[in-house]
Amino acid sequence: MSDAKSVILGRIRSALSDGFTAPEPVRNYRRVSQISQEDTIEMLIDRLIDYKANVFQATEDTLASVIAERLGEKSTYVIPVGLKDSWLPADTADRKRVVDSGSTLKEHALSHRELDEVDAVVTSSTVSCAETGTIFLNSNPDEGRRAISLVPDHHICVVSRDSVVELVPEAIERITYERPVTMISGPSATSDIELIRVEGVHGPRTLDVIILN
Repeated sequence: MSDAKSVILGRIRSALSDGFTAPEPVRNYRRVSQISQEDTIEMLIDRLIDYKANVFQATEDTLASVIAERLGEKSTYVIPVGLKDSWLPADTADRKRVVDSGSTLKEHALSHRELDEVDAVVTSSTVSCAETGTIFLNSNPDEGRRAISLVPDHHICVVSRDSVVELVPEAIERITYERPVTMISGPSATSDIELIRVEGVHGPRTLDVIILN
């Protein structure tokens, strides 16, 4: 062990020798929303648009047509294995879906190169936080593994109306850390030192959010 490391560890042991117990944090922030569901949805839409996401609304009957419009006439798109078939438009000669198994160890899991070649991905979501405009994917069967929502350039995400909450604590209560969590706040974007915005660097360049009523 190097001398510097020994000194650092020695100081840590010395600091902990008196049995100090860290105080409990004061949790006096809001944990339960006091606004209506309508106001919560409106807040989420406002945040998403501010983050340059495209927002649409649909019902179970119109969802497939909205997704078809966002995909366009010619496209190949990937879906997680658990996504509802009724949500999707019928395949055509020029627009086809590819199912990802959800595990890199299974035969039908797409490689990163294959994911990079598809035009879009369609997923569901676990919960959305209106306060921050953040959509949470919890690697459920209808959301898929992290790679399928990060590699394709276009993400179409279905957000069920009853999965929208106002506050971060409310959103955290609905997810589990037994599976990977992906948090999405608008399309991927970054800025250089001159504040020039570049989109699509670390994830999808285009984010379409469909609120399912």
